[in-house]
Amino acid sequence: MSENVTAAKGFDDLLEANQAYADRFDMAGFDGIAQAGVAIVTCMDSRIDPLGLVGLKPGDAKIFRNPGGRVGSDALEALVLATHLLNVDRILVVPHTRCAMASNSEAELRERVGASAGKDASWMTFHAIADQERALREDLARVRTHPLIAEGVEVAGFVYDVDTGLLRRVD
Repeated sequence: MSENVTAAKGFDDLLEANQAYADRFDMAGFDGIAQAGVAIVTCMDSRIDPLGLVGLKPGDAKIFRNPGGRVGSDALEALVLATHLLNVDRILVVPHTRCAMASNSEAELRERVGASAGKDASWMTFHAIADQERALREDLARVRTHPLIAEGVEVAGFVYDVDTGLLRRVD
């Protein structure tokens, strides 16, 4: 029991912040659709504010994040649901500059994780990205050709520059 109590203390600051958030919370009863009709697939990198970088606010868009901002089967599942059930008619796929997934090889990622974990990570697949723009174009094609993405949905790819805040379109 003392281990759980100790672990819980590590979240006190976050729970305090949550209380302040709840005190000013104004989205009760919101239906969960994307008010601006936007879905964004991007990286989990904490330098990215997916809503802010395109001038949106909570409730405007559906956000799907993963290492590298790739469109795999989970992202496709989310996008299919978003385009049919959640008002999404525009999809942005947004990887970013200086991404660890694009600046390390699969072997380097396994080595770094293994060293940090103190365990063998050679069996884990991290999906390193050898050519970020090629990967983005493949992801765009994957979305555009998926048979269950709603017709008429606009799909675009951008690389987000973490040093300038700008998006650069990639077709």
